[in-house]
Amino acid sequence: MSTKVVILAGGFGTRLSEETDLKPKPMVEIGGMPILWHIMKIYGAAGFTDFVICAGYKASAIKRYFVDYFLENSDVEVDTATGDVRYLSTVAEPWRVKVIDTGLETMTGGRLKRVKDHIGPGPFCLTYGDGVADIDIRALLSHHRAGKKLATVTAVQAPGRFGILSLGNDAAVTRFHEKPADEVGWINGGFFVLEPGVLDYVEGDSTVWERKPLERLAADGQLSAFRHTGFWKPMDTLRDKRELEDLWQRKMAPWKSW
Repeated sequence: MSTKVVILAGGFGTRLSEETDLKPKPMVEIGGMPILWHIMKIYGAAGFTDFVICAGYKASAIKRYFVDYFLENSDVEVDTATGDVRYLSTVAEPWRVKVIDTGLETMTGGRLKRVKDHIGPGPFCLTYGDGVADIDIRALLSHHRAGKKLATVTAVQAPGRFGILSLGNDAAVTRFHEKPADEVGWINGGFFVLEPGVLDYVEGDSTVWERKPLERLAADGQLSAFRHTGFWKPMDTLRDKRELEDLWQRKMAPWKSW
């Protein structure tokens, strides 16, 4: 059974309201393609092609995108008298995509719990639908397997507004807590690898994945860190979007591994 990739794509994206009034944030485009597509291409380039999208806000836009994906990426021949359609060629990726509506107000942990029946018995990947990186996904998975813990988080270095990780010498996360504004250190960069057992740490729809579940996993010695020192950037604001677009247009997008 292939390793599933779960992508959290249900939030309101309020800090990018210039775009998200009309579409969910994962559908905001970089280089003419949704950032969700860029994230899936990162995984696809590493051989991961089985996706579970946790939708919520404007879920129909994400569903419609994938329903039409093969058609939009194919040459077609249409018999207008009969309505028959023949696909002549396609450049569509070999992806299997499940789009699950996990609720409008559901928190990140709750969204993960709602797709538990779609992730299978083995380890699976989890990431956010608004961040890209030049991360080695296969090295991340190998690190997780070697660590023999329930959860692995990709740790990145960036100032700002994210939860901070206290790391031990063996890559174990010894503490997970909210980040003071003036502190710079290793932060949660998404790109998790998880065992199904992490779902026991999630109570329900109101559970924020980045709070009690990660804090408890760290306290129990079940959270490992994969240090990523390369490119990483979330698309939280219009400025972030413009910076990512600029990198793409100049053909200098570090996350493009395909």
